Amino acid sequence: MLKLTLEAIELVDAIARHGSFAGASERLHKVPSTISYAVAKLEEQLGLALFIRNGPRVTLTPAGEELIKEGRWLLAAARQLESRMRQIATGFETELRLVHDSLIPTSALNEDVRAFEDLNCGTRLRIGCEALTATWEALRDGRADIVIAAGEGPAGGGYKAVPVGTLDFVFCVTATHPLALLQRPLTRGDLLEHTAIVVGDGARSLTDRTVGLQSGQRRITVPSMQAKIACQAAGLGHGFVPRACVRVELETGILVELQVEEPRPPETFWLGWRTEHMGEALKWWRNRLDRPLLPGILPY
Repeated sequence: MLKLTLEAIELVDAIARHGSFAGASERLHKVPSTISYAVAKLEEQLGLALFIRNGPRVTLTPAGEELIKEGRWLLAAARQLESRMRQIATGFETELRLVHDSLIPTSALNEDVRAFEDLNCGTRLRIGCEALTATWEALRDGRADIVIAAGEGPAGGGYKAVPVGTLDFVFCVTATHPLALLQRPLTRGDLLEHTAIVVGDGARSLTDRTVGLQSGQRRITVPSMQAKIACQAAGLGHGFVPRACVRVELETGILVELQVEEPRPPETFWLGWRTEHMGEALKWWRNRLDRPLLPGILPY
């Protein structure tokens, strides 16, 4: 009989991701003592150590790293099998993975999530957030079933996409920023003299995408649009931001809008989804999200 079960692999994976038994206990909804006992029992059965203990923190041994490397493929395959079986039986997937661009706050999906939960279909919903090309990459690599992405998707098959709206951008700085004192449309040279705040592209393998950034531009790279707005409101730099996301800042004077000679064109948003296993949950979300999701996003 096999000593290594999918449940054991999932346990080791949770500990590795969170770096402690306590972190894994929260993820798996078990008390830390239960996690500790299960690991000790597994190591005893296998006759080898999977973790190096260093107080509350733990790290994988070489054997543990090998288990995780191969085990995660097994977990993914098991989840896909489970989902296909359930989909065959009920039409609804075991899990639906939705990833949205960081330009759209997760809160914009609250009513959609509530309506989906009211279906009581049994499909677990997993929502993620990525920046720029990484949203498309999640769909292409199979880490998402449906995405709300900015900009056109990568070449290749396996997915469909439809435009769902456009978002206007405005160039902003604080009222005390040197650029705000020029009192004229800003040139490319003006922008190069000052630091820009940019959202880093989270893509792992697709080519990074940069928008509205000059070659040689001094920059501070942040992980999300919310962080970018916060940095610009703190006077750390300049840049284009969605008008819909800074209405309050503009109305209260925290940020001021400046005219530039080369404005950023509106951003098109796309709804994209995988086509190989069209379950009922994916169909529901595809139909539900075929609309603007944020005040200020105009119908396409």
